[in-house]
Amino acid sequence: MKKSYLVLHTAVILAGFTGVFGKLISLNEGLLVWYRVLFSAIWLFMILKLLKVHADFPLRDKLNIAKVGLLITVHWVFFYASIKYSNISIGVVCYCLTSFFTAIFSAMIRRKLILSELLLSLITLIGIGLIFHFDASYQLGIILGTVSSAFAALYTIYNERLVRNYDSKLINYYQMIGGTAGLGLVMPLYLLFFPVESLIPSLKDTFYLLLLSLFCTVGLYVLFAEALKKLSAFTVNLSFNLEPIYAIIMAFLFFGESKTVNTSFYVGISFVMVSVLLQSFMVARKNE
Repeated sequence: MKKSYLVLHTAVILAGFTGVFGKLISLNEGLLVWYRVLFSAIWLFMILKLLKVHADFPLRDKLNIAKVGLLITVHWVFFYASIKYSNISIGVVCYCLTSFFTAIFSAMIRRKLILSELLLSLITLIGIGLIFHFDASYQLGIILGTVSSAFAALYTIYNERLVRNYDSKLINYYQMIGGTAGLGLVMPLYLLFFPVESLIPSLKDTFYLLLLSLFCTVGLYVLFAEALKKLSAFTVNLSFNLEPIYAIIMAFLFFGESKTVNTSFYVGISFVMVSVLLQSFMVARKNE
């Protein structure tokens, strides 16, 4: 169990860099995500060939895995839209709502509501509410981030079932293929509403995309899937609430975002941290 928590928190640290890359890369959110899933699929193809990992399961199963990949792809599109319409701090804090949506969706899918999960999620929701009121100019970013967290919750719930039966690298590979194909099909329509000057990333953007896809996608989600083998979807998602702390520290250091937030933002972040600490305490007591 300790190894699973170590794997999980390594993934959380990698996740902290995700929002930073979203700010560094100049592409719009749709193209950014499409290149991210495409490059990730290429990285995983090479890794699977190198390790000689074979997919010994039917095409139907591969398609089902790929469909779950569409959920994480949509999550990323809204996540990066949130960052680009507000800032890194807002985008990553809204991700904390994933635990709230996980508790709600799990109850709807499994018809079993766990009261402690809902209460901890409500603490996070209060924190988000405080942040929401600190600046009206960021409300669009918060709405986009909220939608993003709902899709992240669905992805985690369905992925929790997959990791019990398949290799995590294969899961990630077929999900990235699904995301590349799915987003690629709607990209012409997307670009019709959100036109861009160039479809090809610059050399700088390409470098950032390669790092993002290798470390913050392939590395992150393989570790994420490994953690789900031993830990519940709710515990994993609530632990990922620590992601904003790492990302916000980076945003403050490298992008000067500390100048754009006020006291209610810090109070809101405190509520988020309390929910994470309480969940960690409850899990530790349960294991004892």
